[in-house]
Amino acid sequence: MAADYYCADSENGDHINDPSEDALLMLISDLNGSDNTFVVIQPDEDDPVWFASVAVLDQGGYEIVRRDTIRREHDVTVETTIDRIAGDLTKWLATRAT
Repeated sequence: MAADYYCADSENGDHINDPSEDALLMLISDLNGSDNTFVVIQPDEDDPVWFASVAVLDQGGYEIVRRDTIRREHDVTVETTIDRIAGDLTKWLATRAT
């Protein structure tokens, strides 16, 4: 079954349709520097107009990228707190689902 709004995919193959904040927290917590370095959240469609990604940085922390071509947004930040990342992404994603 396809996602209603968006899906999250991690490098190691984890896939979650319409992930909750807790699910995003889990996916980000599972990231590591060797074989699961990123997670991408985007609409479950061909050629999505927006996406968000979280990637592990070599020096510690996470790089968060949010891009929305329709709204002309492109934001790159670095964060160390997984709870904050998941919460901020959940809020950002909620504005995309409307």
